[in-house]
Amino acid sequence: MSEVNRIIPPAFQIIKNIHLEKANKHSLSNGIPLYIVDAGTQELTRIEFIFKAGIRHQTQSLLCAGVNDMLDEGTHTSEAEAIAEALDFYGAFIETEVQYDFASFSLYSLNKHLHATLPIVMDIIRNASFPAEDFKIYKTNKKQKFIVDCDKVSTLARRRFSELLFGAAHPYGTFIKLEDFDALKRKSLVKFHKTFYTSDRCTIVVSGKIPADLNAMLDEFFGDLNWSSSTVLAEAPLPNPISDSQRVHTIEKTGAIQSAIRIGRVLFNKQHEDYFGMQVLNTVLGGYFGSRLMTNIREDKGYTYGIGSGLVSMYDGGYFVISTEVGVDVTNATLKEIYFEIDKLQNDLVPEEELELVRNYLIGVFLRSTDGPFAIGERLKGILGYGLGYEYYDRYVATIRNITAEELRNLAKKYWKKDELIELVVGERK
Repeated sequence: MSEVNRIIPPAFQIIKNIHLEKANKHSLSNGIPLYIVDAGTQELTRIEFIFKAGIRHQTQSLLCAGVNDMLDEGTHTSEAEAIAEALDFYGAFIETEVQYDFASFSLYSLNKHLHATLPIVMDIIRNASFPAEDFKIYKTNKKQKFIVDCDKVSTLARRRFSELLFGAAHPYGTFIKLEDFDALKRKSLVKFHKTFYTSDRCTIVVSGKIPADLNAMLDEFFGDLNWSSSTVLAEAPLPNPISDSQRVHTIEKTGAIQSAIRIGRVLFNKQHEDYFGMQVLNTVLGGYFGSRLMTNIREDKGYTYGIGSGLVSMYDGGYFVISTEVGVDVTNATLKEIYFEIDKLQNDLVPEEELELVRNYLIGVFLRSTDGPFAIGERLKGILGYGLGYEYYDRYVATIRNITAEELRNLAKKYWKKDELIELVVGERK
């Protein structure tokens, strides 16, 4: 048997075929869409209830997060401690998430205990009571955390930047203020829950090794009409974003050790024809550890521990952002280098060797994001709210493989004009 030479790397191979397990669509008796990804090997299932109850649907700050956070703090029949003990007894756990466009509640359960854990989840989702005393504690804790976070330049930059991009009146530009905590009332949570956590605003995504009787169990606990809304809520279109007319902004924090830098602009979501190309271009600039921003500003200059850029997609819009925290003494130098790297991408072609590296990195990341049933469920969620099908991912991979350096340069010229980029520094400009 020949000896393996550990010095010589294995031959490089291009991934040609990518198979993504597709979900099967069903409906409960009351019309709730049910998507099932049956791709697991372990007797474990994740059941995610996705509601049209995101930040865009709230009438005041903190409302949708307050409802989602407090769902398991007690129901009309069970206290929070009893709920937690029951879930622990069956080895199950729950997760909640709030995004701009939706809110979700997920159950992770062993299949053999679904008959016991699903009634608990049904009670939580449908009968949450938001106990008054727990609500006071919740609000106090969140307010205290907010006050502490306000001393962090990164937190201030994140909150302010969204407002600069979309405008204070836009749901995507929500900017939480200290007085919002005192304005939040328990009765508002109760009303929001009753209005938005209903069967007609719900989609269920199930992933794992699916038991044969799961559909029947879900229909038993969630398929009736008793938790549908009495009135149909139309999804009103969002107003157009109004980015701040001033391009450069500074929030001075005297004595700060670091400055938080945010640079970006309103763009588009994943439905746009240039979204895939911008994903590739963004990766070159700041989308992975070997990106140009990391190589220049971290590895070469040593200005920061980390810097990155990204595209954020929401149902009715999106944006591009570069973010980092640097020492205040190198704030201006960092800004200079960021624009230097953008300028290079607008004027010079990305070398083929670098582009091939980025192509393979992105395809590898995509493959890893489809590894396992829960990951496949996430890929499904990535297209559901946009009205897209699985061909979206085929087009994404095709763009990664075929996009040219000339096309990337044209995208940089089109979307990264300096006078269209909003710049925010929280800290000091030195």
